[in-house]
This record gives sequence, structure tokens and C-alpha cells, in this order.
Amino acid sequence: MARPEKTAAVAELVEDFKSAQATILTEYRGLTVTLMKELRRSLGAETKYSVVKNTLTKIAAKDAGVDIDDSLLAGPSALAFIKGDPIAAAKSLKTFQKENPALVIKGGIYEGKRVSAEEIMKLADLESREVLLSKLAGAMKASMAKAAQVFDALRIKMESGAPAAAVTEAAPAQEAPAAEVVAEAVAEAPVADASAEPAVETATEPQSE
Repeated sequence: MARPEKTAAVAELVEDFKSAQATILTEYRGLTVTLMKELRRSLGAETKYSVVKNTLTKIAAKDAGVDIDDSLLAGPSALAFIKGDPIAAAKSLKTFQKENPALVIKGGIYEGKRVSAEEIMKLADLESREVLLSKLAGAMKASMAKAAQVFDALRIKMESGAPAAAVTEAAPAQEAPAAEVVAEAVAEAPVADASAEPAVETATEPQSE
């Protein structure tokens, strides 16, 4: 690779590292061109899956301030730069790997820290952001409906001249507030350990060092 091309490739990788919410390093040896295209489609438009030389990945990671374990930079490598929901991308990689064992998930970077392949698998088992938001919306809707029932019961009793105490006892109990649902969702959020790392390099055709 000519020096100007190498410089441009490294600069692009540096930007990918900096802009990604998470980066997952894989080995694609054994995957056909068709399967690689299927993998890219499954990851979606918010994830850039690039085949990169390990030497370029190492240089770019250093320039971007990303700590990658050199042991992950062995064999033909491809990096998944995730700019959307890391959980959704991890799910896609895990599902694809089940159907295509040739894809090897080595490790990665999540929330600025190294994560192992095992931690990425655990991340894939969590509920995605969309699912959590859907649950939160449902809980808020149910809570508001209960509150409306309480106020309606209060209004009816007051209009009938019943004592305030009797009105309170007659009102239906509200369900747990939506905040508790949020707390549970936060409690389930993944916490990355500083144990494993990933790497990345950019190219359009598979190549090894």
C-alpha cells in the first residue's frame, strides 16, 4: 500500500474508532463474499463492518487513544464499528455466528473499555434500547391510566357527598411507578470489565498481514 493510501486508510480508521459507540473485532476466515455481504446487511446501516490489515488497526487504535490487546491482532481481521445500539449489533453478530461458525468474535471495546468475547455474548443477551423504551412507555401508560381511575373515583365520591376518607379507601391502588421500571432497566445494563480488547483496520477485500 502506497504511503498516501496508507495515511488515508489510517485516518479513516481513527475516525471510525472515535465515532463508534462500540467496536467488535472478529476473524472472518472461511466466510465467503456472499456471507460477508449477509453479515453486513444483518448489522444494519449504523454499523460499519470493515476488513482491515492488523498493522493499520494497531496504528489507528493508538492514534485514536484506543487500547487494544495485541493478541487480538492475529489472523485476518474485520472490525465492526457500531454507531447505533451496541446491544442490537451484538445480537446480530451472535445470531450470525450461530449459523456461520467460521465467524470468530475475538473481543472489542465497549464504553471505552476492553471487553472479551464472553462479555460481548452477555451483552447480546440483554434487551435492546428499543425494547426497554417500549416497556417504559407501556409502564407509563398503565400508571397514568391507574391515576386517572383514582381521580375519577375521587370525583364521583365527592360529587355524591361521601367523606374524603371514604373516597380515599374506595380509590383503586396504583401500580408501581414507571421510575421503578427505569431503575430495573438500568440495573440490567452491561458493565464492561477492563480485561479484553479489540482491533480494527479498513479495507474492502479480505487480507492478512
